[in-house]
Amino acid sequence: MTPTFAVSLDALSGWRTTLARRLDEASRFLADHELVDAQAAAQVAALRERLGNEKLVVAFVAEFSRGKSELINAIFFADTGRRVLPATPGRTTMCPVELAWDADEPASLMLLPIETRLDGLSLGELRPQRRAWTVRELQVDDPEKLSQALQEVTRTRFVSQDQARALGFWDDDQPDDNPPLDDAGRVEVPAWRHALINYPHPMLKQGLVVLDTPGLNAIGAEPELTLSLLPTAHATVFILGADTGVTKSDLGVWRDHLSAHAPARFVVLNKIDALLDPLATVEQVDAQIAAQCVETARTLGVGLDRVFPLSARQALAARVSGDERALRRSRLPALEAALGAQLLPQRRQVLEQTVLGGAQQLETHVARRLGDSRRQLAEQMLELRGLRGKSGAKLRLMLQRVDAETAEFEQCTVRLQALRVVHSRMLKDALVGLSSDRLREEVAQMQTQMNASLLNLGAKKAFIAMCARLRKLLDDAQQRSAEIREMLGASFIKLNSEFGFSLLMTQAPELERFSAELGLIESSYVQYLGLTQALRLSQPRFMEQFRRMLVSKLRVVFENASAELELWNKATSSQVDSQLRERRRNFRRRRESLERVQAAASDLELRIAELEAQDERLHGFLRRSHELLEALREHARAGPVAGSDLISLRMPLADEAEPSHVPLRRALA
Repeated sequence: MTPTFAVSLDALSGWRTTLARRLDEASRFLADHELVDAQAAAQVAALRERLGNEKLVVAFVAEFSRGKSELINAIFFADTGRRVLPATPGRTTMCPVELAWDADEPASLMLLPIETRLDGLSLGELRPQRRAWTVRELQVDDPEKLSQALQEVTRTRFVSQDQARALGFWDDDQPDDNPPLDDAGRVEVPAWRHALINYPHPMLKQGLVVLDTPGLNAIGAEPELTLSLLPTAHATVFILGADTGVTKSDLGVWRDHLSAHAPARFVVLNKIDALLDPLATVEQVDAQIAAQCVETARTLGVGLDRVFPLSARQALAARVSGDERALRRSRLPALEAALGAQLLPQRRQVLEQTVLGGAQQLETHVARRLGDSRRQLAEQMLELRGLRGKSGAKLRLMLQRVDAETAEFEQCTVRLQALRVVHSRMLKDALVGLSSDRLREEVAQMQTQMNASLLNLGAKKAFIAMCARLRKLLDDAQQRSAEIREMLGASFIKLNSEFGFSLLMTQAPELERFSAELGLIESSYVQYLGLTQALRLSQPRFMEQFRRMLVSKLRVVFENASAELELWNKATSSQVDSQLRERRRNFRRRRESLERVQAAASDLELRIAELEAQDERLHGFLRRSHELLEALREHARAGPVAGSDLISLRMPLADEAEPSHVPLRRALA
């Protein structure tokens, strides 16, 4: 069969898993030999979590009855031999659905009642509140019961116009977009606001998250979809009907919610099988499909290479039956190839740079730690070798010198205390602009400016002004971070020269990527804050939901920036305490060595031999840690290869000679 998107994702997942295994092997070795401190261990744990929890989000957006759920089934779930999502005529997905897998939770369907919109809480706030959701267990081993359970996402209910208006499904200012009324004057609305399907599918286990978003009404009534879920998706697939082309409602979804960030957007003309005509030749049908693609690309303003005509129904049937020729006729492989070419190299590059940077920082930390220990051992060996043939009086002088050097070294504590005070104050100043309180103040100021304009028509201007202020806060934090690095660098140079430390400055965190994330949020909101939404924002309930969603989204950016800045400062300053403890232990060991030699001259050569063996052991630690981290880097640079990584996951890593597991503290004892 033709290689699928699933095969490419398998390769990426296998590569990522092997990276995690190599990182685990390296971190176990470093932990066993006490070669990392608490801060370095925290950095390793953060890198491990990133490798283990990396998600790949693909969003599917379409108006009703475009075959979206069938396309999801064909791409991701054909190997199950059945439809996972409801896609039969008359049964369409009515609420946004997320498919993912969390191994800590049972297979289940979690449904958020539509009434929760009235409370003003965002989806992000409601996700951890399990009591707000209706939870139903999924029997994944019983296809019939599984299918019946998932039919729940198609359920609707009828409400009055007032209720529909409060829920966001009725707009008096845009009557043409309102749903039809039944004989009793009621409006049909989704029974559920959001659905989470925790399903143990192999692709979902590998970190894939599928977002199924139905219809313009579902998107427009839920700001979080437009402002959070869709913009952060790694790719968005917009599905149209090949027989209808771009309809008015399709164009509304595209212009209002999807046209930005075009490189991550794909357009599908589904149901090309509906164009088959017994009175037309194959060439004529192909020409009609090609013309529809050209017209769609022109209407949406995208490149023709972004438009993919296909038949999801034919593709699913071909995959289930194993018919390669039918699959090619469905034209689905072209879309899968484009998804793989767009998404997987991008995710691979991000992870590769993360791993390479983390491995380099870790190796620098280990090299500095072992280098400092070996330097101290060299000083001890030089000192002891100088005692060969010396008298007891010479030993007493050496003991006095060690005591004098210890007393002189302890004078650094005053300098270190002053450094800590200055560093703490500078870090506090750097973090204050990234605090949640400051963020809420900026959002409150924006809301005040919105309310001051007629019907919130100045919403876009107020929001752009707030983003400019937030970007300035990030820039200020970056500048203060540079000042901290400059101050610590100058202090480290003095401490190294005056007290024999080997303190090393590391690269300060770059906060530009958080400014880029802010820019992505800004572009999403600016597109969202058109005239229609300005009128909606004049409604107190909608404004409160908008504000809470905005604060939640921005808080993630600022909390991550603050955490990264704080982690770097802790990691940089922790080496001071680590080296201070190590230097004190070294002075104690030197004195103990001299006292042992003073007690028995025969211990001198024995002690020198012990120090030489310890130095060789430390050199072995350094060599082995370099080998492990270099293997990690090489695998990161190699990238995923379809098939090979799947094999490597079942094979143990090559056995390599390794020094005996003797902790660093014992090695220096």
